Amino acid sequence: MNAEMAKQAAEKDGFIAALDQSGGSTPKALRLYGVEESAYSNDEEMFGLIHDMRTRIIKSPAFTGEKVIGAILFERTMDGDIDGTPTAEYLWNECGVVPFLKIDKGLADEENGVQVMKPNPDLDKLLQKAVSKGIFGTKMRSNINSANAGGIAAVVEQQFEVGKQILAAGLMPIIEPEVNINAPDKAEAEDILLAEITKQLDALPEGTQVMLKLTLPETPNHYKPLVDHPAVMRVVALSGGYSREDSNAKLAQNTGVIASFSRALTEGLSAQQSDEEFNSMLAETIDAICEASKAG
Repeated sequence: MNAEMAKQAAEKDGFIAALDQSGGSTPKALRLYGVEESAYSNDEEMFGLIHDMRTRIIKSPAFTGEKVIGAILFERTMDGDIDGTPTAEYLWNECGVVPFLKIDKGLADEENGVQVMKPNPDLDKLLQKAVSKGIFGTKMRSNINSANAGGIAAVVEQQFEVGKQILAAGLMPIIEPEVNINAPDKAEAEDILLAEITKQLDALPEGTQVMLKLTLPETPNHYKPLVDHPAVMRVVALSGGYSREDSNAKLAQNTGVIASFSRALTEGLSAQQSDEEFNSMLAETIDAICEASKAG
């Protein structure tokens, strides 16, 4: 694991940009960016357009390690280039931004109020490729829709099991058991989640660390015990469907938690904007998310 990247991921002020929409969420991301489905006729063209959007974000003057600590990439983005340089390499060498990779294959059908991750039989191969491309860490998402104790325990257990596989490959796992912001018993689900994560962290070998990506909680500082846990390098928050304004306000109430926003980061950006308008809006967004991360 790159020591310089680890230091930045663990200590630096700022936030982690989530640029990892995959096949299922790409049409929506493009539509919000002002690119309709009529603009492409197959997956190849669709992924080409989203790569253009991500490249525009990454090359924007404000997108640097000064405020953007890291960026989470989709596999195709990692496999692509920016100005002839592999994306992860470009991020670190040109922008000073730590590269992460989304590694899950999506969600299984809901059972016991949760969606665990689909099986990922080729994960070892993907992790080897990530290491060879200069990736520092990974991210994988599960989904919690209700406060079902058995379901939440299954989600957390699977996340940590895969997390150990990622650590063994020399990468830093971001463990992401998302709680749906519309869950009717969200606060109760968060109580169960805190207990389950703590149990798994306590069982890790001494000196082992993971990162956590969690939904902004109903009760401010609910996850402070995880921020302070020796087995946690960093706790980052997802925006989960909250507007950027709401996300930033909630984030500022959580000490030691920084943002890892996706939709809230790209809100208001469009393909139709001039570079000047685009760069100016992205700079404002980055400043606001960074401030909320610091406030927390």
